[in-house]
Amino acid sequence: MLQLDDMTIRFGALTAVDAVTLTAHRNEVLGLVGPNGAGKTTLFNAISGLVRPTSGSIRFQDADLSRMPLHRRARLGIGRTFQIPQPLAELTVRENLVVAQRFSTGRTDDEQIAQVLDFTGLAALAQRNAATELALTELKALEIAKALCTKPKLLLLDEVLAGLETAGKRRFVGMLRDLHARFQVGIVIIEHDIETIGQLCNRVAALDFGHLIALGTPDDVFNDPEVVRSYTGGQT
Repeated sequence: MLQLDDMTIRFGALTAVDAVTLTAHRNEVLGLVGPNGAGKTTLFNAISGLVRPTSGSIRFQDADLSRMPLHRRARLGIGRTFQIPQPLAELTVRENLVVAQRFSTGRTDDEQIAQVLDFTGLAALAQRNAATELALTELKALEIAKALCTKPKLLLLDEVLAGLETAGKRRFVGMLRDLHARFQVGIVIIEHDIETIGQLCNRVAALDFGHLIALGTPDDVFNDPEVVRSYTGGQT
């Protein structure tokens, strides 16, 4: 579904992503791991249209995304969350979903919004001020709800579990499993928690200094000596 071919992203003299080739399939959950500064979020920014690759290509369902604007990528079916929740100020939870939906589809689907509110556990909070009246777990759920309202075929989840306690992580892992099955959406997730990646992901891609250093099952990747050295801080 998503194909990155030899993609490089440079900011001046800094190479943030270096010749990465990677495929994500609709029927899988792909984990993207690596230490801070490895290039994970930059990769997401390139896929979603916030930065332009220096070289290489990005294709989604055979469409070339390299110069495509953000709203057209959303309408093709790419949804995105951010590590730091970004609710729209002075709007209710429901209004945040309406804005996200109109951005991607050009219209409002009240039935889908109600479905997403129910699925993410936000139905009772629909009229709350999203920026001032939600707890962290609720803000994280809102990030997922906004992305779901774009009717995605592929979801890019950027550390959606960051900052949550163990019980909260367990609930979100369950919700993401259900989301993947119920909405038939592919997922690429950035996450530092090895246990979470092992529970959720079919495959894992590991980055270090912009290089793809390992790709395979969670067990294979997290036992790879180069990943141990660069990501977990262990000794080989």
